[in-house]
Amino acid sequence: MEWRDIPPLAALRAFVAFNESGSVVAAGEALGVSHAAISQQLRALEEHLGVTLFDRSGRAMQLTPDGDILAQGCADGFASIARAVALVTGAEATRPLHISPTPSFAAAWLMPRLAEFRALHPEINIVLNPTAEKVALTPGGVDLSIRYGAGHWPGVEATLLVETNMVVVGAPSLFDCCDTSTPEALSLFPWLDEVCTSESSEWLRARGVAEGNRGGFIQMPGNLLLDGARDGQGLAVTVRNFVEADIRAGRLVVLQQDDTPGMGYHLVTRPGIQRPTLRSFLKWIKKAARDLT
Repeated sequence: MEWRDIPPLAALRAFVAFNESGSVVAAGEALGVSHAAISQQLRALEEHLGVTLFDRSGRAMQLTPDGDILAQGCADGFASIARAVALVTGAEATRPLHISPTPSFAAAWLMPRLAEFRALHPEINIVLNPTAEKVALTPGGVDLSIRYGAGHWPGVEATLLVETNMVVVGAPSLFDCCDTSTPEALSLFPWLDEVCTSESSEWLRARGVAEGNRGGFIQMPGNLLLDGARDGQGLAVTVRNFVEADIRAGRLVVLQQDDTPGMGYHLVTRPGIQRPTLRSFLKWIKKAARDLT
């Protein structure tokens, strides 16, 4: 697309204001112009593009499917502009770097190494918010999310950091002389889950055990999950990298393993311009992961 194909900025601002406020009157108030001026800009935008962006058949004007597509593109575009303005004006300079890993990754991988980053970049303040929930990456909010999976998440950029597979592990004392050969047999044991997750039930259901973990389960913070597994309180679904030392020492035994390729922890960021503090952290954490291989 050439620059002359892009609609006037005033028309796009009016479109975004309408989409965010829901009416031409509220959009006019937000931009400090009359609602008639907003209506004129919206019609000019449709004429420029040659498509119908609004359904005017009802009492309230609604976006058409084409309007929805343009609304998402405008939201992403203006957010990128806002980030760039904040970067060049220094508005983002003092804001801490906000990182949201999973609790397990934070406890088993990130925290033991974070002092190295702090030594290299003492000027960068960090807010670390471990959570099992998927967080939205919004301007002025979370800069980086670290999540487990295949990396196919819409609307974000995901870079594989640590490739590792999921395993089911337990202490030998928990299943001595018991059948552990099938998922159905494993469902009879107690299971441990991170708070706000149901990985054990999902793992069993994905393998045909409809009733899930019939032996009951305990939910706990991610940093306590492996301690509970080592103590024989239940089976746990975790990533192999986090328990490799326990497996070699005989504290935990692998009962099942998922060998799906490409699975692991990913660095998840918004598309577009990145803050200097985020670039510094990404450079460091990628090197830290490479040093382990």
